[in-house]
Amino acid sequence: MTINVSLHELLDYTDWERKKWQDWLKERDDAVLKTSAGPNSDERFKTVGEVIRHVFSAEKRYVDRLSDRVLTDTSSVPADNVEALFAFGLQSRKELRELLKTFPVQNWDAMREFDFFGNTLRATPRKIITHVVMHEIRHWAQIATLLRLNGLTDRFHDFLFSPVMGGDLRRGADKTSA
Repeated sequence: MTINVSLHELLDYTDWERKKWQDWLKERDDAVLKTSAGPNSDERFKTVGEVIRHVFSAEKRYVDRLSDRVLTDTSSVPADNVEALFAFGLQSRKELRELLKTFPVQNWDAMREFDFFGNTLRATPRKIITHVVMHEIRHWAQIATLLRLNGLTDRFHDFLFSPVMGGDLRRGADKTSA
């Protein structure tokens, strides 16, 4: 038996995840974005907002690479403003979805080489796009943990509770139906 999860389903999940976080952050002060990434964080990202900007920047830059464009400088995107940060995320996602529609099918599994911060990255476009989505999912879990450690919690971000692939979670449902 083969079970396939499509890239589009994972993109739909991360779209849902982004919207949940955007709504949750908008209910609070932009100061939440300044929550520390902790003493053992990656030195490039010192706050939750910087980690979120990194997620959206990585998506944007991989689209740039696969489109043979100069890498976008995303340092001017404010990491302490929910509206600006998530507007950037909407733009990066729009460009990714456009790339998925227009990228030549015959090139998805062709090995490519890219300059990657002074190193050479060799990977197929299929692997790169899969990485983009997995990278985002991994970082949202980190962000949730950082916020939880600072006393800030939200509920049910798991794929299981998302609307992707159908289903739902009903509060107070009959326990025998599980």
